[in-house]
Amino acid sequence: MQLAAVYITVLLIWSTTPLGIVWSSESVSPSLALLLRMSIALVLGLVIIKLVKIPLSWDKLACRFYSLSAIGVAGGMVFTYLAARTIPSGMISLVFGIAPLLSGLFSQKILAEKPFSLSKKLALMVSFIGLFIVCYDKLFTNTSTASISPLDLAFILIAVTLFSLSGVLIKSVKINMHPVASTVGTLTVSLPFFLVAWLILDGNFVLPEFPSRSMWSIMYLGVFGSLLGFVGYFYVLKHLAASTVSLVTLITPVVAIFLGSHLNAEIVTDSLIIGSMFILFGLFLFFFGHRAVSLFVVRIWK
Repeated sequence: MQLAAVYITVLLIWSTTPLGIVWSSESVSPSLALLLRMSIALVLGLVIIKLVKIPLSWDKLACRFYSLSAIGVAGGMVFTYLAARTIPSGMISLVFGIAPLLSGLFSQKILAEKPFSLSKKLALMVSFIGLFIVCYDKLFTNTSTASISPLDLAFILIAVTLFSLSGVLIKSVKINMHPVASTVGTLTVSLPFFLVAWLILDGNFVLPEFPSRSMWSIMYLGVFGSLLGFVGYFYVLKHLAASTVSLVTLITPVVAIFLGSHLNAEIVTDSLIIGSMFILFGLFLFFFGHRAVSLFVVRIWK
């Protein structure tokens, strides 16, 4: 029951995070919203470390883990917040849905994993066709409220690439660490990058009004999106099969698009729906395609 509750919590947090990112930047600059979010998460994490007396290592191996994790957290988040200026929350979640496919490609090059099977190559092709459909529609639509900046599109693609690369790199670090400790260590290493990004891109410390949607979103992302979300993810990854955890990637874009449409008046075009179906079907093939092929072959032989 506890594991199921944590799994559902991670699913909900990941589904609502893109919308929270968009809302948090409504009345403050994206870089300040990100800095405030991560500062809240780090302070809360340090309090938990102190109260529960969780060991927080700073040896060479731990620092390597934190640094590689920061590539995805710091680099990925900075570019995501910049992209959120014009990219809808549902599309942010959808683009991040291709992270497992990119991770698979990086794993072949960095971890020398075996090449993709035929089903995974097909999954990759189908997903990128879907991504092209979505991006083409958003870039060249005549509806001004639905158009996105080409630069912001580049930013979100950079963000998901850094996130995927980081996830592969940390697999090369063999270390046993408490999820809260790994999260706090990564946030500690990442915070200077958030500070520098804010100084370069904005530099004005103007807090959002309280209460406001931006302030509530920053607090929500600081407590849930940046701390409990990561801790919960590490927990379910430890206790569930990777394929089960990967189902989150299939579900979150659907929920995020629904929330963006109903709570933020984001336009859901036919191209977005078609592209989403391609991407989600590609992800399904990537995770479960080999099983579907095996069952198909067995039934034919019977």
